[in-house]
Amino acid sequence: MGSKKTNTFYLLIIIGTVFSLVSCQQTSQQDVEDALARVGNEYLTVDQAVDDIPDAVLSEDSVEALTQYRDNWIRQQLLLQEAQRLGLEQKPAIQQKIERAREEILRQALKDYVLTSNESDLQITDEKARTYYQANKEQFVLEEDFVKFRHMRTSTIKEARNARQDLLDGVPWPEVARTYAINPSTVISESDQYWPISMAAQDIDIMNRYLKVIGQNEISPIQRVNGIYHFVQLIETRSEGDHPNLEWLIEQIKDWMTLNNRQRNFSSFVKNLYLKAESNNEVETFNVLPTKPNQNSTRDDTLENNSTNE
Repeated sequence: MGSKKTNTFYLLIIIGTVFSLVSCQQTSQQDVEDALARVGNEYLTVDQAVDDIPDAVLSEDSVEALTQYRDNWIRQQLLLQEAQRLGLEQKPAIQQKIERAREEILRQALKDYVLTSNESDLQITDEKARTYYQANKEQFVLEEDFVKFRHMRTSTIKEARNARQDLLDGVPWPEVARTYAINPSTVISESDQYWPISMAAQDIDIMNRYLKVIGQNEISPIQRVNGIYHFVQLIETRSEGDHPNLEWLIEQIKDWMTLNNRQRNFSSFVKNLYLKAESNNEVETFNVLPTKPNQNSTRDDTLENNSTNE
């Protein structure tokens, strides 16, 4: 087995071990009523799978998500049990890697604990974000045009034509969307946002091209794409080089400032930990330069002794 395959195999062993120790406490045989799978004496329950699967994935297709998780769990257990059968976890090199993985988990757990303990002090208010934006406004400029638009999607050409005509007649957009659109809540929500022109209706290329050429409040022609009828209406454009509205950025600014606070807070914690350990004489450093003379070095190796003096 080549070194690359060996490293991959060892990595799978470590991942399987950590997976077993940290994320999946297995059940005894008395809990098999809600089991999804069994490998040897280890069982996977529905509750364990649901706890590990992200909510978004689970809500999209719960049966498919549970099936994929179950199948992956089985593969991981087979790898882990085969590694244990071969006694690989007793090998010094594997023990060392498992220990390193354990130490990394503990370091991350400490970091999470420190940050969680000070979470309320690290949060950024809207007022702080606004102040930062105003003080650093020159850093925030649009790198491309941004547009606000409406994207109608209907099942039939008749619905698309009626929707288009209603908008031309001044019927409010939410009413038009609820009457004709496929998934009206989505198209209404999308129309309240500003989008980079490169991302506006990007899944329907012809609609994106219309948005680049039609004028404000103009409605594009209707196009049929993959059995769905589409048109767009341009509402507003913000040009490249303009300053974006703060409301577009306030959540991102708050997230960035919070992350920056968290990083500074943890750096301060680490520094204080070091200083405390140093004051308690728990930390000692040694010279990184070799203290023994190089046995291979001789006077003849120097430029002075290799030079010719006449």
